[in-house]
Amino acid sequence: MRPLRPALPAAVLTTLATLALAPAAPAVADDRGTPPAFTIEDPRITESSGLAASRAHPGIYWTHNDSGDGPYVFAVDSRTGRTVAKITLDGVKARDVEAISLGPDGNLYVGDTGDNLDGSWPEVWIYRFPEPKELKDATVEATRFTVRYEDGPRDAESLVVHPRTGRVYIVSKKKSGKGALYEAPATLSASGVNTFKRVADINVWATDAAFSPDGTRLVVRGYFEARAYRWRDGRPTEITTRPVVPLQRQGESVTFTPDGRTLMYGSEGARSSVVPVALEGELLPDSVAKQDSKEGGGSGGAAGASGESGDDGDGNRTFVLGAGTFLLATAVVLGLKRLLRRSKDPS
Repeated sequence: MRPLRPALPAAVLTTLATLALAPAAPAVADDRGTPPAFTIEDPRITESSGLAASRAHPGIYWTHNDSGDGPYVFAVDSRTGRTVAKITLDGVKARDVEAISLGPDGNLYVGDTGDNLDGSWPEVWIYRFPEPKELKDATVEATRFTVRYEDGPRDAESLVVHPRTGRVYIVSKKKSGKGALYEAPATLSASGVNTFKRVADINVWATDAAFSPDGTRLVVRGYFEARAYRWRDGRPTEITTRPVVPLQRQGESVTFTPDGRTLMYGSEGARSSVVPVALEGELLPDSVAKQDSKEGGGSGGAAGASGESGDDGDGNRTFVLGAGTFLLATAVVLGLKRLLRRSKDPS
């Protein structure tokens, strides 16, 4: 089939190209307090693969690069997009760092759990270190935990620490499109092997995951979709309503904001954007829903959900805007190619 070639006037194409490529206006929080999107400005961060909201430093998000970088973790200020601290893990040789999570003990957990060959590494590692009290460049000693899976090696890009129990979980990424949730021993051992047990299927090609601050919701994202789960007695139950996932270059990360009302979605790529999607309805963590009920605000529909209940949500507007920009840019390129061909055609 021949590609579509929109025959648009050159002036219109020029205008559309300007609109599609122009930088977005500065984002501001909406009337519900949803934080604005921000761009990671640091040129050293080109493959942001994990995201964790700081508890000690409001507005700060921890991230790191994918494989090919050193043992570095960056603190990014969401108000400016600038890096305010680079933490180096002393003596660590990073292989394929894919995830970061903050535990109730105040420690950051970094998952060197990636395996692009889908099961070639017999063991992977988790590194733990205290979240710095001061935001400045530093080198820290991290505790290393060796990890194996009870049913053999696999690729995994998602690591989460439950904010109440402190238990560590990993979500595997399967080429078939389905993964699984693996549970660590109640206490990690730094001297032996920690065998993670498979406890639930996760029906998404997982690139990251996050617990809500109260521990009652687990969200697992893929490149184009996400699943939300109620978390009770250490096990997930899938929620029918699905969270919206914005259109991104290569969606690799997700975290809850500290108030539990918003998901922040990150992507790989230079100057990648972190995009907020407000949650409502059954996607809201229990503590937030209870607070809203007491205040009489109610949660209305499900703005942070996909499907019929989420058509009016911020996340859907983000998705539609992103998809529209992509299609517009494609039309512009095809139109310009046609104009160039016409100018070269002597007939």
